[in-house]
Amino acid sequence: MKAIPRISIAHLPTPVESMPNLSEALGKTKFLIKRDDQTGLALGGNKTRKLEFLMAGAVESGAKTLLTAGAIQSNHCRQTAAAAARCGMECILILTGDPTEPSGNLLLDHLFNAKIVWATRETRDQILQQKYEEAQSAGKKPYLIPYGGSNRIGATAYAFALQEMLEQGVSPDWIVFPSSSGGTQAGLVLGARLLGYKGKILGISVDEAAADLKVHVAELASQASELLGEALSFSAQDVLVNDDYLGGGYGVMGDVEKEAVHLFAAKEGILVDPVYSGRAAAGMIGLLRQGFFKEGETVLFWHTGGTPALFAERYRNIID
Repeated sequence: MKAIPRISIAHLPTPVESMPNLSEALGKTKFLIKRDDQTGLALGGNKTRKLEFLMAGAVESGAKTLLTAGAIQSNHCRQTAAAAARCGMECILILTGDPTEPSGNLLLDHLFNAKIVWATRETRDQILQQKYEEAQSAGKKPYLIPYGGSNRIGATAYAFALQEMLEQGVSPDWIVFPSSSGGTQAGLVLGARLLGYKGKILGISVDEAAADLKVHVAELASQASELLGEALSFSAQDVLVNDDYLGGGYGVMGDVEKEAVHLFAAKEGILVDPVYSGRAAAGMIGLLRQGFFKEGETVLFWHTGGTPALFAERYRNIID
């Protein structure tokens, strides 16, 4: 793959570990885990990989201010705020949700000295553009980081991440992970084609209908391929998404997410969050129980982080 500009802010490579206790508890499937919750920046997560490439563009442009948007417990916004602090920039976050006493990711946003602007889901993009224009008029040289870090530049990070996994000598039958803004899955799908990886890449949708997410991921993978060399074409048929675990909606922890949080913690000492990694873990466990994975297959759970969101949940929501 063609090298593209990046800055070094992630702790790489992240380890791949076995999960023998979880494997024993759930059956004969061999479970591995890729620990992108340990990418280092601001308690880690998958967005740190994307920010290595996105921040290279911001630094090159001479940016003084980063702007991005997300939900009140956005892992992406937390890591973007930390990247801004690391690079000596201001950060403006447009957040949706009900302002509360800061906890979890929101607490960390404040620690990283980000300016918080509140919006509704409907007004978020309009306010983001408004704040960008205000920063531009004030001479603050703003730079927009896309939602979830998921544009063609951010997506390339996970093509390189797949290369990292293969170089670790790991080639599972399945890779399972949460999919939402699409960048992580687009990069993995692109990397698989470029590097000849034959395993299956399954995104567990956190908040989008599978049909829509497949189209979006295919478009991102096609766009990202142009940055890494030859332009490639992907279609929705090239993308695997399961949307059976949307539950009560985005950010709503139900019984299956709760069980997954407990299983990973009690069996392996690993923390997954209630919104992203917990929902994907619940999907993986549910599919296993349905006989979706064949006996003897190796399934790698790609942990995308999100641990701080656990601390925004009320005790009674997590502990029986």
